[in-house]
Amino acid sequence: MTAMHTRPAHAARQDWATGLTAFAAVMLFVAGVLAVFRSVMALAEDDIFVTTPDYVFAFDLTTWGWIHLVLGAIAMVVGLGLLRISTWARVAGVVVAGLVIISNFLSLPYYPVWSMVMIALSGLVIWALCVVRGDSLFGPYEEEGTPRE
Repeated sequence: MTAMHTRPAHAARQDWATGLTAFAAVMLFVAGVLAVFRSVMALAEDDIFVTTPDYVFAFDLTTWGWIHLVLGAIAMVVGLGLLRISTWARVAGVVVAGLVIISNFLSLPYYPVWSMVMIALSGLVIWALCVVRGDSLFGPYEEEGTPRE
């Protein structure tokens, strides 16, 4: 006879939770890196940015550069924290991704297509971090391979 090995349901939940958290971590880190690159362009007063004279949320391009630089650096740190599957990083990831969405919405007139791409990317990060339940990261295990007492 052959033995049939099946994976328990909690292992499948763990795989999904780990995968979604890793996805969010990598996407948030990438969004942070891209925000830092974008901020360098804005701080250098590059002529790649479009300026519209009659926009309600008019800030100087240098101001947007500093805003994106700070948010990008924080997003990179939180993305690395998400790889450690920590609760503070999940909460901070949702907050930072929300701030990235707001900052990109407000800077739409300067770089419209890229702002929309970053809004969509940050939305995916928020979705991935909110779908994963905190208690399902390791299922019935405290650490991977260690049963609870």
